[in-house]
Amino acid sequence: MEKLIRVTGPACPLDIANLNTDALLPARFLKVPRAAGLGQFLLHDLQRDAHGHQQPDFPLNRPLWRDARIIVGARNFGCGSSRESAVYALMDAGIRCVIAPSFGDILFANAVQNGLLAATVCEEDASTLMQILNDGSALPLSVDLEQRTITCGNRVFAFTIDDVSRARLLNGWDDIGLTKNCREAIEAFKTDDRLRRPWAYPSPACGGRWRA
Repeated sequence: MEKLIRVTGPACPLDIANLNTDALLPARFLKVPRAAGLGQFLLHDLQRDAHGHQQPDFPLNRPLWRDARIIVGARNFGCGSSRESAVYALMDAGIRCVIAPSFGDILFANAVQNGLLAATVCEEDASTLMQILNDGSALPLSVDLEQRTITCGNRVFAFTIDDVSRARLLNGWDDIGLTKNCREAIEAFKTDDRLRRPWAYPSPACGGRWRA
């Protein structure tokens, strides 16, 4: 997983409360292999009409935000099922950060696991950011994970993220990477445990078999 320290680029306002994972990636696309690119199906049923044509008024289809790297969303972003593919779709579409007042718990965990920053702001700041973006400003946002700040022009907003998730993103640690980071503590535990419970380990004298 790549390290994530700062995300800078166009930001798209998406003022849809309780946007669930089925909306982010409809269930019928779950059979599509990720190698095919799930970004093309992100928010498919909101972006397109019944005939599959893009709706030009949908935010992500507008030229100003078509190449967005950041989404500013509403409360409870990504609620619903434990659909990790919803995070894949966001990332495959080029999104590296979602800013919202709150997130679905499972989506937040999946985001951290895959290197997507879910930055929590207060309702007022989310509304202000959306207003700035909806005014047609081409100003990019810069989200600094080290400082936990969002910069837009001459305005700076604070966001929150727990320390463990922040450390994982900054260092590019998925679950395996996080475990490897604790290698010394794990080895120390194993050494101590062998002394305290030698009966729990295979005996070399028995050819590596467990002791009776």
